[in-house]
Amino acid sequence: MARRRRAPRSISLPWERRGAWIRELLAGRRWKVLLAALLGLAILYGVGRAAEQRQRERETRAAIAEIKRGLAAFRADLGRCPHSLHELMHPPRSGRRYLRRVPVDGWGNAFFVSCPGRYDPEGADVASAGPSGNFLIDDNIQ
Repeated sequence: MARRRRAPRSISLPWERRGAWIRELLAGRRWKVLLAALLGLAILYGVGRAAEQRQRERETRAAIAEIKRGLAAFRADLGRCPHSLHELMHPPRSGRRYLRRVPVDGWGNAFFVSCPGRYDPEGADVASAGPSGNFLIDDNIQ
């Protein structure tokens, strides 16, 4: 049986080895493993972002429902629409608080409130600017 001879090791100086770990990582089949790991991380990141987006939309819809309940109760008690959302927290005559705090949407933006509503004259229209924070971009939540 013949013995395999090892290739002689070459002497390399520290400045000659710069970036060698990257070359070694990408050599042979290792780049496929690295690519699969990066692809897996990208998929996990995308799934996490989508879940976060859905959660913010749920928070926004819950806040819209809370505002509409407060507006309906205010109109039932006082017979008019409030001048602002702050009036729901500090009503003029009834002393009853219809909201504990001024709600914000899932992205921290204020709501647009139209009372009486353009689409619902007996109620109110409440809208969020959505993730963009701009009502001119078509990602609003009503």
